[in-house]
Amino acid sequence: MIRVLLVEDDPSIVSGLGAFLRGEDCAVTSAGSQREALDVFGAGKFDIALVDLSLPDGSGFAVCAAIKQQSDTPVIFVTASGDEYSVVAGLDMGADDYIAKPYRPRELLSRIRSVLRRSGRLQNVVTLGPIRVDTERASVTRDGRELFLSALEYRLLLAFVNNPGIVLTRARLLEEIWDAAGDYVTDNTLTVYVKRLREKLGDDPANPELILTVRGIGYKMAEDVR
Repeated sequence: MIRVLLVEDDPSIVSGLGAFLRGEDCAVTSAGSQREALDVFGAGKFDIALVDLSLPDGSGFAVCAAIKQQSDTPVIFVTASGDEYSVVAGLDMGADDYIAKPYRPRELLSRIRSVLRRSGRLQNVVTLGPIRVDTERASVTRDGRELFLSALEYRLLLAFVNNPGIVLTRARLLEEIWDAAGDYVTDNTLTVYVKRLREKLGDDPANPELILTVRGIGYKMAEDVR
């Protein structure tokens, strides 16, 4: 069970998102202000904190800073502010991710699981039909046989693994794999790497069942892989 601290002052969001997360095997504790959030965090143990940027008695930035001073608990900003300054400021002070309102609950859940995997707080092995991805050892196997992926191919796979069923735009995928490539990665190059990854995974590029193409937008990982 994932222990979530939800710092949000909108009662409708607390109720709706809390109910959704509890239905997804999460234990949710909510706080409606900066002071309450710090009191609750100090008194409990949490796997992750979802922090709204605007609070009635302060800022989500202050909550994030206090959490990071006390622990290594991951923080995701959930905010209506999508401006570049807010995003950069939050990430610079140690936030692990951010998502702007309005958002889809399942997308937020996917972000939570992605952050928890990166922080080592969630299972390190993900199974997708015959494919097994061990993120701790950075190994990928199919039917027990190890697959040898380049650093860029592996990072691309992780982007899909961490976001099952979520459509990833080509722009977002380029951001995900940028640091893994020594050379500039173009939009056309991304198409080539997706094709190579499908081939190595045994996912027929002509009729893929694992990594699906969303025409005009990007790609997504199938949710019901067997």
